[in-house]
Amino acid sequence: MSYGPGLQSLIDQTISVITNDGRHIVVIGPAELVLNGILKGFDQATNIILDESHERVYSTKEGVQQLVLGLYIIRGDNISVVGELDEELDANLDLSKLRAHPLKPVIH
Repeated sequence: MSYGPGLQSLIDQTISVITNDGRHIVVIGPAELVLNGILKGFDQATNIILDESHERVYSTKEGVQQLVLGLYIIRGDNISVVGELDEELDANLDLSKLRAHPLKPVIH
C-alpha cells in the first residue's frame, strides 16, 4: 500500500521540509559528502522519519546557522511543505553570507 502521495519518490533523495512552526529541516541524500541523511520512511498520516538531518536557522544579522538534528521524526500534522532540494544549487550557496528573515509559523 502506498501512503502520502508523492513521498515514495523522495525516499533516498535530498529533501527539504518546512514545518507549521516555521522550522526549515534539510535532509541531504547520499550524493552529498558533507552531510549525509536519508528520508527513511513515512506512514498514512504523513509522519516522516529523517536520518542525519539538520535545521537551517535564518537571521537578518548573521549567516544561516545549521543545527545537526540526527535521527528526527516529524508528525504529519506539523508539516507544511516537503520537497526535493536541488543538490547542485544548494552546494553552491554560501550560507555564511545568506541573510533572511526567520520563517514565520503557518496560520491555519
